[in-house]
Amino acid sequence: MAKCWETRACDEEMQSRCPHDEPSDKCPAKCAFAVCERPTHVLTWDPALIFEPSIDRRAAIKELCTYCEFFLTHGPKMPDAG
Repeated sequence: MAKCWETRACDEEMQSRCPHDEPSDKCPAKCAFAVCERPTHVLTWDPALIFEPSIDRRAAIKELCTYCEFFLTHGPKMPDAG
């Protein structure tokens, strides 16, 4: 099962027209379809989490995930982070 930070909220037809549907692009936070309604989604202002160098932010397909406490706590780590 895909993790929440690996899925887009829009359907295939919308993705085919989206300028952000590129492997290197994240859904921008301002996109209405990038909103996360999962109960685990909590935005954080904790600098220790936001600037934690071991988190692999490349795994997040949505920009909003990079400020989500759940992703920052449970998401993948950089390969060299051990």
